[in-house]
Amino acid sequence: MYAIVDIQGQQFKAEAGKKLFVHYLGDEKKEGDAVEFDKVLLVDAEGAVTVGTPTVEGAKVVCEVKEALVKGEHVIVFKKKRRKGYRRLNGHRQHFTLLEIKEVVA
Repeated sequence: MYAIVDIQGQQFKAEAGKKLFVHYLGDEKKEGDAVEFDKVLLVDAEGAVTVGTPTVEGAKVVCEVKEALVKGEHVIVFKKKRRKGYRRLNGHRQHFTLLEIKEVVA
């Protein structure tokens, strides 16, 4: 059984036991906390597909927070205009939260 769930504007395929990197959920979520997402767009239960309009009623995905804050890889942004003396160097690391899917309730 799997479900397509909307988590903070992104769609993920959620199966029991799978781990997901989602956008940072905030300081209120700690390691070991249970999190439920009810914006389930599609549920597949052994071939019986249920598509929501826009969401499936009564369906939810139960997750556990494994790591509250995970930093992504470092991305360097370099801007330059030739012959003008204009150079800017900027770096960025995206913050993620690591979730483990416990169950899909349909």
